[in-house]
Amino acid sequence: MSTKEDLKAKDAAMELAEEAREKEWKFPSFTAEMFRGRFRWDLVHPYPEQSEEDKKAGDEMIEKIKAMLEEYVDPIEIDKTGEYPREALEKMKELGLFGLKIPKEYGGLGLSITNYGRILSFIGSYCQSTITWLSAHQSIGVPEPLRHFGTEEQKKKYLPRVAKGEISAFALTEPEVGSDPARMKTTATPSPDGSYYLLNGTKLWTTNGPDADVIVVMAKTPPKIVNGKEIPQITAFIVETSWPGVEVVKRCKFMGLKGLSNGMLRFNNVKVPAENIIGKPGMGLKIALTTLNTGRLGVPSAGVGVSKRFLEDAEWWAKNRVQWGRPIGQHQEIAKKIANFAANTFAMQAMVHVVCSFADKKNADIRLEAAAAKYFATEFGWQGMDDLLQTLGGRGYETAESLYNRGERPFFVERVMRDMRVGRIFEGSSEIMHLIMAREAVDTHFQLVMPIIKKKKGDSLLKLLWNAFKFYAKWYPTLWLPSSIEFNVKYLNSTNRDHLRYAAKTCKRLARNIFHTMAKYGPKLEEEQLILGNYVDIGVDLFVMACCLSYAEHLLKKKAEGKFSDLDENALQLLADLFCKNARQRIENSFKAVKCNHNYMYRKVGDALLEGKYRWLVFDTYSGLPPKYRDYEKNLPAPPTALENSKEEAKV
Repeated sequence: MSTKEDLKAKDAAMELAEEAREKEWKFPSFTAEMFRGRFRWDLVHPYPEQSEEDKKAGDEMIEKIKAMLEEYVDPIEIDKTGEYPREALEKMKELGLFGLKIPKEYGGLGLSITNYGRILSFIGSYCQSTITWLSAHQSIGVPEPLRHFGTEEQKKKYLPRVAKGEISAFALTEPEVGSDPARMKTTATPSPDGSYYLLNGTKLWTTNGPDADVIVVMAKTPPKIVNGKEIPQITAFIVETSWPGVEVVKRCKFMGLKGLSNGMLRFNNVKVPAENIIGKPGMGLKIALTTLNTGRLGVPSAGVGVSKRFLEDAEWWAKNRVQWGRPIGQHQEIAKKIANFAANTFAMQAMVHVVCSFADKKNADIRLEAAAAKYFATEFGWQGMDDLLQTLGGRGYETAESLYNRGERPFFVERVMRDMRVGRIFEGSSEIMHLIMAREAVDTHFQLVMPIIKKKKGDSLLKLLWNAFKFYAKWYPTLWLPSSIEFNVKYLNSTNRDHLRYAAKTCKRLARNIFHTMAKYGPKLEEEQLILGNYVDIGVDLFVMACCLSYAEHLLKKKAEGKFSDLDENALQLLADLFCKNARQRIENSFKAVKCNHNYMYRKVGDALLEGKYRWLVFDTYSGLPPKYRDYEKNLPAPPTALENSKEEAKV
């Protein structure tokens, strides 16, 4: 049972998150429109094609990077030693790789987001540790928030430095705080004259942190008072690690990404000039969320590169490994795995390119598309790696070095699985992506219904009811009308055109079901995270289907124009068809899961576990860690006694 303090903390966290999120949609979003029942095919078709000039710039940079990687970066050695070569970092600085997205006027290369995604995809197909150095630096480090929110003085001071190779990082997470910034402990206290702030606190899992020169640090500043109520304020600061009081406490080590620079940082009365605030006081969380809209595109871009690289291994092994008189790729169990791997890789490529092209536009809002890309690519990328390892059998589990030393093809799936697993956690876990998209999925209803449920003093109930009625009386009937979209596709076969019609029709069905669920649960819907998650999964699959089919149409058009002679049209149609059939099956299963589920049991069994009712299950296991690690327990808070628990419950 929750205490009053728990409920108060929950409300504070919700208010802080609501305050930080973008409340307006200035530009169209495919996914936002889809949740309202509108299938905006015009936003993804014609498929966005990179200009020849922009593509040439990306191609030239990729060639330079390839030479650098082959000379200075050995992923197997990095994985073995846990050390990233300093000479590689110096060469990356020399090539300007730490300024890929930074505008040329500030000393960067000024590349497009599309080329940035292509470059991370290329590097990701070779070495994931290299990706983390580059993406943490410019996807979420100092360059990205300064590009969006920095003053001209801040940009002139810091962007040339980070473009030349001063390493940057982003510090938000704390030992006791992950995705709930309302509980943040790090504080920034203003001086009496307001000229500086004293920064105190500890940050955990700061990628690039132990080697960083400048860091974006999120800290609590004095609260804002609204209607007599305190609203927590999170503020973003640029902090130079050379300043007194900045300390690297520990370097963290992980199951993968052995070349990662990541650690725990402590700030002890660090004097930060007021001019080093990014944006305004209290804008920190909004800055973090906006930065991550484009910043998190690095993760799916790298994932696409990995999957594309492993298609070659999947083909080679499935064709050359013979069991029971034929190649294993001709056995249905294996055929299913490699076929799905190919189809999902194709879909990931299609989607990530679309979202990167959206990010290059001035008239697009990608907050949902970026979340969908990160969620889909990491979830299906992980599934693909697992299927590939299963296909390879023992050779998938064996290290590349061991395979090579035995004279066999050195598959490196074992290393990449360890490196890629964190993709489902980095820059917002899959569960957080669910929550972000779910909040936007119900936003239309939230704006209309919540003011009625939580009517403020002075609001006219009649006016609020009338506004809601006017909207629903016009909007709801349209969800039952057939789609009138003109798809204007020329090359897709009839099967894939049927998938397009299904997607358009299902958008309306999705919007209806969200509305019905909102009406059923009301304010309690926020507790039904699994149901909302089902709707998010449907939305993501519909978005990826649209990207996949638009990409297929684009490639078939290029083939017809004689620009893609190697393309097998029938094979491509099959690839798109397979992905869409799988997606439709997942969509129908998600609709069923909304209506028929046993979600309530997860909470019941989970509560029983928390209450210690399943301790009998561990009766015959070794109790405790090896002796030298047992002293960790002295740092843990004592668990509450039964009496203390009963007192807490009595408070409610």
